[in-house]
Amino acid sequence: MSELTQKRCVPCEGGILSLGKSDVERLLAQVAGWRLDGKRITKEFKFKNFVAAMKFVNRVANLAEGEGHHPDIHIHYNRVRFDIWTHAIDGLSENDFILAAKIDALK
Repeated sequence: MSELTQKRCVPCEGGILSLGKSDVERLLAQVAGWRLDGKRITKEFKFKNFVAAMKFVNRVANLAEGEGHHPDIHIHYNRVRFDIWTHAIDGLSENDFILAAKIDALK
C-alpha cells in the first residue's frame, strides 16, 4: 500500500503553486494506472455491471467528502472515470495523489 494512503488531504484555498513536473512524475509513479491528462490525473475503472459501478462511486463519494477533496466522476454504465486536480490552483497538488491512492485502496 502506498504511503500516500497514510496521509490526509490538506484544505487548499489557492495561493500556492501547483506541483512541478518532477514532483508530478514522482507522485504519479506511486499511483498505478493513473495517467496525466493536462493539469489533472485520470483513471478508469471497469465493473461487472451498473450496480457494482454505482456502489464503488458511492464509496468514493464518502471517501472524498471525508478528505474534503472531490474528483470529477464520469459514469458510463459499468465504467467509471475519475478526474482529479486541485481546482483552487488549477493544477496538481499532493492532495490529488493522496485521493488517487485512497481510491485505489477501495477497489
